[in-house]
Amino acid sequence: MTNTQVTPSACNARFTALRFFFSMPCGRDEVKTYMQFRTEPRKLPTVLSFEEVSELLTLAPGPGLKYRAALSISYGAGLRASEVCNLTTGDIDSNRMLIHVDQGKGRKDRKVMLSPGSLDLLRDYWCEARPKGWMFPGKPKINPISPRQCNRAFTSAKHPLTAASSDYWAGITKPATLHTLRHSFATHLLEAGTDVRAIQVLLGHAKLTTTAQYTKVATKMIRGTTSPFEALKQLNLQTRKKRPE
Repeated sequence: MTNTQVTPSACNARFTALRFFFSMPCGRDEVKTYMQFRTEPRKLPTVLSFEEVSELLTLAPGPGLKYRAALSISYGAGLRASEVCNLTTGDIDSNRMLIHVDQGKGRKDRKVMLSPGSLDLLRDYWCEARPKGWMFPGKPKINPISPRQCNRAFTSAKHPLTAASSDYWAGITKPATLHTLRHSFATHLLEAGTDVRAIQVLLGHAKLTTTAQYTKVATKMIRGTTSPFEALKQLNLQTRKKRPE
């Protein structure tokens, strides 16, 4: 299975079935020693800078503001692609500056922030498209746009086809996907000093450990942390000053 590039999760599922088969019906527990579970490597999420996010949103495809607004909400509120697609006009609470996420992952409702900039963009989009029901209707309009359509819009913004926008593309070479906007949202909040538990609520994570992964990619926070070597350096300078000439 390793040679055929079977993923660790699929491999472990097969091992579980085989270990049960040899242990219970066959009574051969010694065979288990030849089937050790594989650990799946945990990779850090890709994160875009503020400048890269701005470029992507600027290059969102048209016509109109539909996809620019959808991608902006994905980043501005940290929503998953499916959550963006399933937004309705009634989910936008401009009085309380909140967005209601109905039945997100795990079939859980939650509230996320609505920034003034996002609200202005949504109002411009609404005046242009006049959506009814779904905030981002698909074709036909009785259905919302699909996550696949949003992913295509993201890819189009990341890989612009016109020569005029090739300079923007040259600056975004990371293996980013639409979900990268959600990762960037969480990381930028963390770098701005937002409490990790607040970020957990905004993202809708069931476990704090899932949110804590962003501490590993918050490079601004990492760069701003003083190394203990600096204290050692300061101690050496003080020691030199105390030495008699």
